[in-house]
Amino acid sequence: MKHFHNSYVVMTLATIIAYGLPARAAEPQSLTTQVFHRTIKIDNLEIFYREAGRKDSPTILLLHGFPTSSHMFRNLIPALADKYHVVAPDYPGFGNSSAPSVDEFDYTFDNLANVIEKFTEKVGLKKYSIYLMDYGAPVGFRLAVKHPERVQSLIVQNGNAYDEGLDNDFWKPIKAYWSDRNKEKGDGIRSLLTLDATKWQYTTGVRNVETISPDTWGHVQPLLDRPGNQEIQLALFYSYGSNPPLYPQWQAYLRKHQPPTLIVWGKNDPIFPDKGAFPYKRDLKNLEFYLLDTGHFALEEDGAEIAMRIRDFLGKQLIK
Repeated sequence: MKHFHNSYVVMTLATIIAYGLPARAAEPQSLTTQVFHRTIKIDNLEIFYREAGRKDSPTILLLHGFPTSSHMFRNLIPALADKYHVVAPDYPGFGNSSAPSVDEFDYTFDNLANVIEKFTEKVGLKKYSIYLMDYGAPVGFRLAVKHPERVQSLIVQNGNAYDEGLDNDFWKPIKAYWSDRNKEKGDGIRSLLTLDATKWQYTTGVRNVETISPDTWGHVQPLLDRPGNQEIQLALFYSYGSNPPLYPQWQAYLRKHQPPTLIVWGKNDPIFPDKGAFPYKRDLKNLEFYLLDTGHFALEEDGAEIAMRIRDFLGKQLIK
């Protein structure tokens, strides 16, 4: 009981520090962990990543969504790094990684997954838990299917693997683009790349919009507005159509390998609503399932709870 109490205190204080929650007592600085900002070359691409924690601790690979980058994990990383080795790369075309033009790099989810696979190998990640969010799900599930022996657990936050999760109005114009890739349909979804659309992603479905920092879209939008980046994003909107045909394969992986899985899902997400969360229950036995009263970027409003859930869940799995 004493060991549990001490562990809980450490967990709580680390999370308080990372998320800036109020604490009456002085915060012990020894519980904070430095986050390093690094770059590594993968196939002539400069891949930026954030890393913290001891390398001999269990690893968590954080895979970001659209239109953000590893920046979305800026508070989660230090909230976990006292106990875990945490690594969060930016995909090509996102964040601080290289963003070659669509003529220089084929922006598909297969290629994003290939780059991240090579990244994990080059930085020496032999086993890891994967945080799957938005675009991180198709990237991460490709890794898991190819290397199931490397995956120790899954943390799914608004990361889709079922047809039910795409059955909503947001996806209708994108599905039309999948079926007929032409300039008119492409131009019709460029509105998803505007500042208003980016703010909408961050604020829709949250309990209190005043909890969402404008630093989020302030970071994302200038990157989306770079010359050529809209073409990159349109290519990935189109490539997302390669994912639903793989859903049966990903679901078969879940049924066969039964990775311990934590679901922490923003239930008010208009892009990946909670209809995409429930089907995981069909295929997984070792599953913890939490719907959060927030939107797409659940970490922005409920990051402290998600960090606590992750620490508690991984602690129960006795992952080494």
